[in-house]
Amino acid sequence: MLINLLWRELKIAFRHSTEIINPLWFFIIVITLFPLGLGPEPQLLARIAPGIVWVAALLASLLSLERLFRDDYMDGTLEQLLLLPAPLPLTVLVKVCAHWVVTGLPLLLLSPMIALLLSLDFASWKAVALTLLLGTPTLSFMGAIGAALTVGLRKGGVLLSLLVLPLYIPVLIFATGAIDAASMNMPIDGYLAILGALLVGSATLTPFATAAALRVSIH
Repeated sequence: MLINLLWRELKIAFRHSTEIINPLWFFIIVITLFPLGLGPEPQLLARIAPGIVWVAALLASLLSLERLFRDDYMDGTLEQLLLLPAPLPLTVLVKVCAHWVVTGLPLLLLSPMIALLLSLDFASWKAVALTLLLGTPTLSFMGAIGAALTVGLRKGGVLLSLLVLPLYIPVLIFATGAIDAASMNMPIDGYLAILGALLVGSATLTPFATAAALRVSIH
């Protein structure tokens, strides 16, 4: 049943392809504008690349969060999901995984282009790819809590940003730190371990918090 739910979420997401493409376009445009605005100097671009990549990824994630539960809430499907035999946290986990597949995974696939635009060497590109792999799912899990709390509100995007951005700060700090360390040929295992711990912790705890928030928002 959970596999069917995952497949349903992916089909709905690809049916509304503009909502997938818009965050990706935003991410690409932000990454592209910095080399155009600052000039093609490789050393300057490589120095500011960690902040550019992760601020763009964070904002692109925010753009796609509002629709995580919104459509299901509007057509009444969310109430039906509460009645499924499967525990609601598992349903939330499936929905968040589907959200990451259509929003976070494409950012990871775009990492070679990011490295080219920002004049990153192989070690820095590898750090970008690894931090996106570990960090973007964490953004989706943490953002799901805010999306659940604001699902019943009109124009809840601003409130969603205020709720979620403080939760994103640890991911931003350690991901940019890992890319900085890689650019200086320093080990990044510690940064990756912390990002992995954040991912495991968020994947374990946030489905329960999100399920509780959904029950509050609906009832």
